Amino acid sequence: GMALHKMIRLMTLVTGGQAYLNFMGNEFGHPEWIDFPREGNGWSYQYARRQWSLASNPFLRYSQLNDFDIAMLRMVKKYGVLADGYPYNLAMDRDNKTMVFNHGDLLFVFNWHPTASIPDYVLPVPAPGRYKLILSTDEKRFGGAGREDLSVVHFSYPEVCGDGVTRHYMKIYNTNRTAFVFRRLKR
Repeated sequence: GMALHKMIRLMTLVTGGQAYLNFMGNEFGHPEWIDFPREGNGWSYQYARRQWSLASNPFLRYSQLNDFDIAMLRMVKKYGVLADGYPYNLAMDRDNKTMVFNHGDLLFVFNWHPTASIPDYVLPVPAPGRYKLILSTDEKRFGGAGREDLSVVHFSYPEVCGDGVTRHYMKIYNTNRTAFVFRRLKR
């Protein structure tokens, strides 16, 4: 559930255009609804609160979801994702349930498959160069399994396609129920 929660939040943020709306009570997977006093609930204040203490409790996993939210929002702000307009689709792999798209120098890879992790998965990149993983929903600090090494730099390679056009690709370990954000490094 946590893996999907992080992926859905990231997908919503980076594909929505120039704005992002977070619903009250949806922060860090907040477990209860927020219901302000109104006639329908007898003007009760019982659910008119957020439980911020849940994100501070080290024995619960809400802190990991909160940490992911913070990292995700910082990444989007730092690289101007919302100012970049809409993403550009690079690949939709139905068999492996993988989506690849970019925003400027950022490359997003979402593997929605419940079980299939694919080594040496080939994905298109928007430009030749070196790509560094800057955010992964699978990082241990976010409650993930930590299956990808964030220090590895991935190199693209050219390939002449059947239509005679040279396109660029790179290989990754495409882990199941994970979203990756790669940044193309400047020389």
